[in-house]
Amino acid sequence: MDRLSNTVRPYAWGSTTAIPALLGTAPTGEPQAEMWMGAHPGAPSRIARPKSTTDTNGTTVTAHTTAPTERPLTDVIAADPEGELGAATVARFGPRLPFLLKLLAAGSPLSLQVHPDLDQARKGYADEEARGIPIDAPHRTYKDANHKPELICALTPFDGLCGFRRPTEAADVMEALGVDSLKPYVDLLRAHPEEAALREVLTAILGADPAEMADTVAEAAAACERLGGAHAPYARIAHNYPGDPGVLAAMLLNYVQLQPGEALFLGAGVPHAYLDGLGVEIMANSDNVLRCGLTPKHIDVPELLRIVRFEATEPGVLRPEASPSGEERYETPVDEFALSRYTLASGAAPAELTAPTPQILLCTAGTVRVGELDLTPGQSVYVPAAEAVEATGSGTLFRATVAARTV
Repeated sequence: MDRLSNTVRPYAWGSTTAIPALLGTAPTGEPQAEMWMGAHPGAPSRIARPKSTTDTNGTTVTAHTTAPTERPLTDVIAADPEGELGAATVARFGPRLPFLLKLLAAGSPLSLQVHPDLDQARKGYADEEARGIPIDAPHRTYKDANHKPELICALTPFDGLCGFRRPTEAADVMEALGVDSLKPYVDLLRAHPEEAALREVLTAILGADPAEMADTVAEAAAACERLGGAHAPYARIAHNYPGDPGVLAAMLLNYVQLQPGEALFLGAGVPHAYLDGLGVEIMANSDNVLRCGLTPKHIDVPELLRIVRFEATEPGVLRPEASPSGEERYETPVDEFALSRYTLASGAAPAELTAPTPQILLCTAGTVRVGELDLTPGQSVYVPAAEAVEATGSGTLFRATVAARTV
């Protein structure tokens, strides 16, 4: 087991205070958007584990040092994939940790986006590779061949957008603004079957003349500010993205307010955006994002329209399912990850956490002892597959691992 040193990403939408408040550190004044825990090559966690060497007889020995140098978790796993991840995980996902865990702190809205399914990601990546599009090109859509399902669990009240609302409800939101240039969208939303209505309106919003759309968005934003209430979130979005057509696209989606402990699962093709709050996020280890607004970055409209699932859905708010062991699980249909939490009480029996899969354990409240390591809020450890581990103390511990059905 190893204590993790993690990187905080300073994206512009990040809160300046939420992660420092959890960690008990002073804010720097700069946004602190995400703290990454795992083996993503863009910002792998680091551990202070001595390197192993092999003698001339083939026996592995450990090089002992008084102050081991921190090493990226990517390097540690690459040196012994089966020893770190377990044979079943490597057989299913290859020699890499298949999930990434984050603390996510939104101080302003993130981009409106969707993720491809696994088949779409593989085909899209292969196509762009064949066409010779550089992996770091601004107009590149697929960064890898993996899908990116994700789950966000609220640590504070957390606002977001998730999935399409019914077209008639979206029409009501737009019509109440009294903006003449929105009337064609309102009429489309009321006149067509559900899938066609959503597709036509999103296509029209993203394909409209930017200058003309900026005027419409400005009028809509002023009306949202004036009306308040259910329109207040869109006024806030427009304040951060003035003139962006994504402000109107956001009105097509369900607005969701999570309470601490509640979660959202975002599957392939579901448009979503996080607006405000602190949460624990887990996802498949991928960078594939197709944006559809609230961003200055490239929007690939044809590919986006192919990926998006144009169907109205109720936002599926998840609550943890308790088990006799005290583990509270957030059930999802994906194989790459599983997220659960433990609420530990002082003097209670230890929580047994040994598993055949690799784990990252994150403390979010109180003080938790994992093995011989004490964790306070925001601190985390990496546990290799099959390593014996238990937790005690008084606090909340999140457990990220690979779904049990895959091993």
